[in-house]
Amino acid sequence: MSSTTEQAAEEATAVPPAQVPASPWRFLRNAAAVPEALPATMLVVVVVVFWTWNSAFVSSENLSGILAFLPEVGLIALGMTMLLTAGQFDLSVGAVFGFVPLLVFILVNQSGLPLLGAMAVGLVASAVIGLVNGLIVTKANISSFLVTLSTQLIIGGGALYMSSGFPQSTLDMGSAVRSALVGKTTIAGITVYSSVLWFLGIALVLGYCLSQTRLGNWISATGGNPDAARARGIRTDRVTIGLFVLASLLAGFAGIISDLRIGTAFPTAGQGYELEAIAMAVVGGTSLFGGRGTIIGTILGALLLRVIRNGVVLVGVPGLAYTMFVGGIILLAMMLQGALHKFGILTKGGRP
Repeated sequence: MSSTTEQAAEEATAVPPAQVPASPWRFLRNAAAVPEALPATMLVVVVVVFWTWNSAFVSSENLSGILAFLPEVGLIALGMTMLLTAGQFDLSVGAVFGFVPLLVFILVNQSGLPLLGAMAVGLVASAVIGLVNGLIVTKANISSFLVTLSTQLIIGGGALYMSSGFPQSTLDMGSAVRSALVGKTTIAGITVYSSVLWFLGIALVLGYCLSQTRLGNWISATGGNPDAARARGIRTDRVTIGLFVLASLLAGFAGIISDLRIGTAFPTAGQGYELEAIAMAVVGGTSLFGGRGTIIGTILGALLLRVIRNGVVLVGVPGLAYTMFVGGIILLAMMLQGALHKFGILTKGGRP
């Protein structure tokens, strides 16, 4: 009895062990394991730098300009994110961006089709291009780099031939369809186009699909280990073909939005957008090696690159130098991702 009483007294008077605070390394390791952490940090740093350099950076006119261009390449980047997660990419999306609205404008101006009908034809053409890319990649077992590089040249050349190298004239600017796609309103002095809502809505759907559905698991498995995915019964070819169609559709839709906003279709529009879209996805945390993708990260990556494009011009750097920044950002992101993989901080699944 006495021993029991003594034990209880010792437990009552015992000093609890001191809580050992988490080390800074552990905090940094956990933060680095989140794919979206890098683009979020870079975005904050870039905004602060440009704002400090030139206070006009945060003016309502400048912010309106950033938001006007964001959805157009951003939509292409969303499709590219899905493809990269499955271990593929599409170099023809820039050419599709220019070709599809050119086709739409020609059908309206020369054939008399209503805008909605011409848009339907253009989006069907986008889907066919994506289908052809996907079928050749999966059935002929040819690298998506070679396939889509070839279709990029074919589509780009077709756009130049179809238009004789000249832009198409302005469409009826009072169209209800145009208002639904690129109508604008002003919020706190900032002009916001309805295309921003389209971009965010599509991003929300794709983000949910990629992270919360069985299809998202199939996409990640296809990119992470296609042989294991096929062994589990996943139809990787169908997944890949469907994603090529999706990427091409989004590129065509983005081109239509862009050219409706400016009122003219240029046959060379979209040149280089494929690389910019890849940069947005990769900087956002999507792996170039497949198996990991993040739509939230792509939105942050799209914001980051649009801010940089806008900011370098605002501070006096020639706009043509922007491609240098895109190349440097891709290289930096790849080096950081490689380092995180090497030290086991980040895996294909995006977690340590």
